[in-house]
Order: sequence, then structure tokens, then C-alpha cells
Amino acid sequence: MSDPKLLLCTDMDRTVIPNGFQPEPADARKQFSAFCQRSDVKLAYVTGRHVALVKRAIKNYALPLPDYAITDVGTKIYHVANGTWQQMADWEAEIDQDWNGKTHSQLKQLLKSVSELRLQESSKQNTHKLSYYLPLYLDKDSKIAQVEALLTEAGVNASVLWSVDEPKNIGLMDILPKHATKLHAIEFLQAKLGYALSDVVFAGDSGNDLPVLTSRIQSVLVDNASAEIKQAALQLSQHNGHSSALYLAHSEAQDNNGNYAAGVLQGVEHFAPQFRHQDKTENIT
Repeated sequence: MSDPKLLLCTDMDRTVIPNGFQPEPADARKQFSAFCQRSDVKLAYVTGRHVALVKRAIKNYALPLPDYAITDVGTKIYHVANGTWQQMADWEAEIDQDWNGKTHSQLKQLLKSVSELRLQESSKQNTHKLSYYLPLYLDKDSKIAQVEALLTEAGVNASVLWSVDEPKNIGLMDILPKHATKLHAIEFLQAKLGYALSDVVFAGDSGNDLPVLTSRIQSVLVDNASAEIKQAALQLSQHNGHSSALYLAHSEAQDNNGNYAAGVLQGVEHFAPQFRHQDKTENIT
């Protein structure tokens, strides 16, 4: 029997970064960092942030350095080794096909007719990511449908993802190549590294995590996720036939309320209890 190994893929904001409204359990990030130091654990951040903001968050929140980083909502993958962040060119070549020859500027021009969309800062855009702000009082479903219709008419094979920036109280719309979702990026990384499905765990909290949370990949929804996301995740995972692959973190004790990094570790224990057994033998200080 081969030795256990784990590819732990986790979102950052409001998942391992405690920047939501709910309290973070004491020592949660410290325990998470200690866990990720294990030689049999590979850590991959899966985030909407671009690489500069990923590095800043690692420093500001005392997070462990990852082995891989899937950034910009799945449009970039970096291999992190010896302090160097190297982009995976084969991933970008794969997702570029979905744009059907269109440039970022051409897509932006195409969506100008949707007047309520406000383009996000240039630092949040890239060749394969077009990102907008949308006020929360608007009917997001009708706007998403409008955007999808325009893209389809232009022959663009895209995914339109929705999430909410809670601290800023604003909606976020990301338009990506169809195969540039977090789900496809994780599957690409899993295949490239040769990990079995049972050796992969994902953790997330928001709407743009739903494709992974409701897939066949073992997934953890941290307890600080909104009630709307919890309900959607449960319904979609059941509809997709993957209910057993979804775990909702929860309050187990006063010192572990299932929020943020504590919820991530709780989910790892659920899907890979052998890691919990080994981890207890180590002295986490």
C-alpha cells in the first residue's frame, strides 16, 4: 500500500484568510501552517486574487507558502519552488482556445451595452480574465443571462461567475474561458501531478467556488460561508450526484467553530482521517 499523500487546494479570502465578519478560532492559521509543512502535503491556493495580492496576503496573514497557486479565478497556475513563481504555459495555451481568437479588448467592447457593469481595476484583469463590479440591488441572474447571450452570439466559449465582496458590499462578475474555472484548473493540476481523486481536498466559501464544491472532488465548505451558498452547495451537489463529496464544516467545540482555516482542517479530517491521526503525534506549538 502506498504512503498517504494529500493535495490540499484552498481558496484564500474568507476561507484561510479571516477577512469575513465571523470570528476566527484561536490558533487556526498556526495549526493550518503547521499542517501544510508536512512532507506528504502539497498546498495549492485557488483564488480570485492576482499573484501580487496572493504574495501580499501570505505575508500579511502569516500564511504558509504554497507549492502551487491557481490565481485570477483559475486563469493562471504557478509552480512555487525555491522562492520562484513560475507560470504554467501549457495551462494558458489550453484555455486560450475558448476565446475563439478574441482579445481582452474586443470582449470588453462587446459587453459595453450592459451599462450597469463597472470594469474592475486593471490589476484584476488579464488576458483570460475580464472582471466587473455589479451593484447588489440589481437582478444578477438577468444580467448574467444578458452577458452570456452576448458572448454566445460572438462565438466565445465562456464561464460567467458571480460572487460577493462582503466587506465592500458589492457584486463581482468574472468572465473566463469555459475551461478556466477553478474546477478545471484543479483537475489539470491533479492530472499533471499524478494524484488520485481520493488524494485531493478542496476548501472554499463563495459562489465562484460552487463548481468545485458541487463536483466529484472532495470539498469542504467552511462554516462562515453564507446561508445562501450553503443551501446552493447542498442542492447542486445532490443534483450532480456528488453529495458524499461535500462536507459542511460546523461548530464542534468552543475552540473550533468551523470558520476559516479551522473549517479547512476539519474537512481534511473528515475526508482523510489518516492525516489527523498522524498529525496528533506531532507537536504543534
